[in-house]
This record gives sequence, structure tokens and C-alpha cells, in this order.
Amino acid sequence: MPEPDGEERMEYPETFTLTVEGGTDARRLDQWLAKRLPELTRSRIQALARQGCLTDAEGRPVTKLSAAPIPGAIFMLTLPPAEPTDILPEDIPLDVLYEDDDLLALNKPAGLVVHPACGHSHGTLVNALLFHCPNLRGIGGEQRPGIVHRLDMDTSGVMVVAKTERAHHALVKAFAEHSLTKTYCAILHGVPPPEGTLENLIGRHPTHRQKMAIVRDRGRRALTHWRVQAELSEGLSRVECCIETGRTHQIRVHMASLGTPIVGDALYGKPALDRRLNHPPQRQLLHARLLALAHPITGKPLRFEAPFPADFAPYL
Repeated sequence: MPEPDGEERMEYPETFTLTVEGGTDARRLDQWLAKRLPELTRSRIQALARQGCLTDAEGRPVTKLSAAPIPGAIFMLTLPPAEPTDILPEDIPLDVLYEDDDLLALNKPAGLVVHPACGHSHGTLVNALLFHCPNLRGIGGEQRPGIVHRLDMDTSGVMVVAKTERAHHALVKAFAEHSLTKTYCAILHGVPPPEGTLENLIGRHPTHRQKMAIVRDRGRRALTHWRVQAELSEGLSRVECCIETGRTHQIRVHMASLGTPIVGDALYGKPALDRRLNHPPQRQLLHARLLALAHPITGKPLRFEAPFPADFAPYL
């Protein structure tokens, strides 16, 4: 592992000087850099290169990361100091399921936005995390400290948060490689086949920019397994979904594609039918029930389960 030049880690830029040795089997420069600097993800390295932080031995910016590294080449990667952020800690209660020095697992309530964005500058999970874990700031980036995955605002359930850079790197890798188990419970209008699998591409809807859709090209692979747990009154069903990928709105899009959208889903569902139910939903009835993974540092198997929220009670 190369040692950084520079002085104080938190106040001055860090510069890593790396020399490509003979015999490397990396096909891309960003792959080679990520292997040499395991605390940085490839996406972080790519972003730094776009900012001009990666240079060659002559000080020229290097932005083409798809080429194979050439033995003998020298690169300098500079990590700029963290930029000031206006994301402030807020004393928002957290339902913590597990916590140690490296990670935190929690049961996110419906209605809580994960990180600040347009229209949600405060009152988010990140604001709550910064209050709960004062040392979290800057882990994985200033705008989304500790965040390695997300749930939609109106989806409840299990989330994990990294508390160190090393844990953040390992968890990002685990999600990218799908080496974990993510199980959700959904209440649907209608009853799909007893069990099945959907595998296709999900991308931005061609005309409705707030929606995602199953597409033929320019999408990302999405894989969902489902199993009907119970047929309910009023033509509803309770379904368990296990997803091997984590695309935006994946379960919502897949269940709607079966003709059985999630109850309360204003974007992909049947609002008119929602209003006629004995218990009209206040949000999409989708809950991240279980997350099982290896501890990012020790490798110990972990299994986190979030109890069902109160608005699921009429359907259990």
C-alpha cells in the first residue's frame, strides 16, 4: 500500500505516487488503481480523474481510465481535502438494530428521505446519522456519509451504514457483487403466480422522467425472485421479494409489470383502487424485511430483520 505524501490528513491534500510494475494483469487503469488503493472505489477514482486529480509523471491530467496500465508508468493521485458541507446533524430518533465500530444497521421508517436532495435539504437519514455518529462525516463522500445503499422515501425497513472508510469500501463491493441477501415484503393489488423470477433491463422511462421502466437496451440488469405468502381479502396478496440487484424502483416496476402493482404506489400503482380499500394506504406498502451479509471487516455472518411497521398490520 503506497504511503501518502503530505502532512495532516484532514487539512491538506493527500498525494499518492504509484508506479506500474511489470506483470500486472489489470485490463483497465481504474481497476489497477482501485487494487492499489483499496480504500477508494472505482467510481470514486473515476470522479477524481474527472476533477483533474490524477496526473502522469509530467503532471498532465489523466482522464482515460479504460486503457490498460503500462509497466513503468508513474501516476500521482491527489485526494483534495473534504469540502465544507452544510449538512447539519439533527436529533432525529433512529431505530438501531445493530451497531459496532464499523457499521450500523437500522430500521428506516417510511417517510424518511435517505440523503439531502432537491426539496429535502434537512430532516433526512443523513442528518440523523451525523448526530448519532459524529465521526461519520466524510466517510464515502461529504454529501452521503456512510451511505452504501438506499431505500425510497416511502419504503421502510433494514438499511446498513458504514462507519469507517474500510467498511464503506467493503460494503460497496458487497452490494456491487450481490454477495448478500435482500428480502422485501410487499402488499399487492391482485395475486401473481405462486412464485417466479423476473430478469430484464430497467432504465429511465422514455417519456415519464420520474418513472423507471423495463427497457430493451440502455438499461441495467435487474433480477427479482418472488413468492406469494398469502392471498388476502379485497383481492390483495402478500408477497416476498428477494432481489439480487438493486435498481431504482426495481420491485415496484417488476410487480407492476405482472399486473399486480404494490398497494399505495402512486407512481406505478392503482390509486383509485387504493382509495376503495377498507384501510386506504398512506404510502407504498413495501418493507425491506431482511438483510443478510458478511461483516465488512471480520467476515462474520450477519442477519438483520426489521419488524413490520404498524401500517402492515391489517395485511398480516
